[in-house]
Amino acid sequence: MANFWKNIKQPIFALAPMEDVTDTAFRELMLKISDSTKLQVLFTEFTSVDGMNHPVGRVRVSERLVVSEEERTLLKSTGVKLVAQIWGSKPELFHSVTKLITEEYDFDGIDINMGCPVKNVVKNGACSALIGDPERAKEIVLATKEATHLPVSVKTRTGIREHITEEWMTHLLSVKPAAITLHGRTQKMMSEKPANWEEVGKASLLRHALEPEIPMLGNGDVWTYQQGVDYCKQYHLEGIMIGRGIFQNPWFFNPERDVPMQKEKLQTLINHVDIFDRVWTGTKNFNLLKRFFKIYANGFDGAGALRGKLMETRNPEEVRILLQDYLA
Repeated sequence: MANFWKNIKQPIFALAPMEDVTDTAFRELMLKISDSTKLQVLFTEFTSVDGMNHPVGRVRVSERLVVSEEERTLLKSTGVKLVAQIWGSKPELFHSVTKLITEEYDFDGIDINMGCPVKNVVKNGACSALIGDPERAKEIVLATKEATHLPVSVKTRTGIREHITEEWMTHLLSVKPAAITLHGRTQKMMSEKPANWEEVGKASLLRHALEPEIPMLGNGDVWTYQQGVDYCKQYHLEGIMIGRGIFQNPWFFNPERDVPMQKEKLQTLINHVDIFDRVWTGTKNFNLLKRFFKIYANGFDGAGALRGKLMETRNPEEVRILLQDYLA
């Protein structure tokens, strides 16, 4: 398979892999409400190679790699790429699980998570902990590349306790990932302090000097599509990855449309609930949907009271009944 990162239209805009957010239901919704010329790459939730390698654990962990028939149809019709993101600390498991994913699934690429700062993940030497173990990190990239014909990219941060951007990027660039997404924060910063885009810019300039063919995406505190376009120019990037910005505006990737009114927001909430119901009822807990309610029930009179009622619902049908009066 060709490396789509080399042929994709720039600036590249991608929706970040997010835990309990970017499942097939939410991705399907994004494909339906976005402009496919503005959203080019989607990612799965991050998937443990240890879990995928375990005969019992794999059953539950593999839910993160589910792609519904409806999502697959939309991917094909829009040309949007879908990348499986994986994480762990053992090169041999990255090799075996990447081989399994390549043979048993249908993704356009593999992405390695070297950025998640959550303590119970990094204490096992995975994700952003790999910034402090560059030799192991390079082994992981090489083992993953060896196991697949798919392009292998990396998402990471600028350091652990302090920015070591250029040193860390030099290590990563030496093993030639297909693309790099750099979050402008260290592990210690979590998401609490503003992203440092000057560090992202440093990384991009170094990449231009060492491996100019490798596209680089920036990530962190991008709230509008135009801001992303401007950052690409300012920091010499090929693209932008959007994370928390999608919670402020689910229509982020459709920037030329008018701001949705109350009825459209709530109808979109029902659409999301319907997709979740179709894909996950009987498999996933309905309460996972509740983190999304605030992104639709906002910006109109009575939105706060409605959110309170929505949080009390127990299943998709109760959401539909509750919203009937608001959509009348």
